[in-house]
Amino acid sequence: MIVTLTANPSLDRAVTLAEPLRPGEVQTAQSVREDAGGKGINVTRVLLGSGQDSVAVLPLDADDQFAVVLRAAGVPLRPVAAHGAARANLTIADPSGVTTKINLPGVTRSREDGDALIAAVAAAAAGARWLVLAGSLPPGLPDDFYVDVIRAVRANADAPRIAVDTSGAALRAVVAAGAPDLIKPNDDELVELTGAPLDASIPLPQAVAAAGRALVPDRVGAAFVTLGGAGAVLVTPDGAWQGTPPPTRVRSTVGAGDSSLAGFLLAEASGGEPEECLRSGIRYGSAAAALPGTQAPTPADLLPGDVPVSALTH
Repeated sequence: MIVTLTANPSLDRAVTLAEPLRPGEVQTAQSVREDAGGKGINVTRVLLGSGQDSVAVLPLDADDQFAVVLRAAGVPLRPVAAHGAARANLTIADPSGVTTKINLPGVTRSREDGDALIAAVAAAAAGARWLVLAGSLPPGLPDDFYVDVIRAVRANADAPRIAVDTSGAALRAVVAAGAPDLIKPNDDELVELTGAPLDASIPLPQAVAAAGRALVPDRVGAAFVTLGGAGAVLVTPDGAWQGTPPPTRVRSTVGAGDSSLAGFLLAEASGGEPEECLRSGIRYGSAAAALPGTQAPTPADLLPGDVPVSALTH
């Protein structure tokens, strides 16, 4: 079982244009779709589509339209009763895959809301293989909320390993005091986390690996850093590897990072070595980028072509 927490879920509306976005002008959409989103929910959807048991913990107002969309998607839930509609995020994608996103902040949550989420996650995660803490925090919850979740979960003897996919102050707090087993930033989020630019005098994967080694293993167990079309880098206490994606016609990058993390965990749950976990993460992220909206890729959506993985020694 892999449990996910989405503290700030969203109704993702994806609009596809037939031409590039022209700011300030009126354009007609080619298509539109709605998906129940939020990073943890996206991870759970991908896991389920590949046969891996997963359950999503999230705050949910039973009267919210989001609840209807979420249940229609067939996602196993551990909802925590909360008031207020989930935020709506808007994504605009043009034919070349250029994506413009507008994310709303979400409903302000109280300390009592946070405590209820922590209790629900601790109960759901007991005996699980992984707990994924994913996405932004809603207004009202402190920057170190994920640290409080980790401490509560690890108070149980059968606590799972913990993966974190967030950014900004929440990621800094987790790395400073949470000791997660895995983090999944992209390269920009890694720079923001470390506070130092990547070394531009060496290739990007090597620069990312060097930044990751400053965190692994003293602060985090491993770092899986996604690089968009350049693939991804994995840093563990035993080494570092880079992987290159197969040829991909990008339709929407929304949820690609979440799918990458799900792909990584799918391989790990099957006993995969680090290279295979990295390769699987890249395959699922590429498959998500080739789909419109926030669709969860399944094994049938994985793209043909090799995913070369090589060790980074410097």
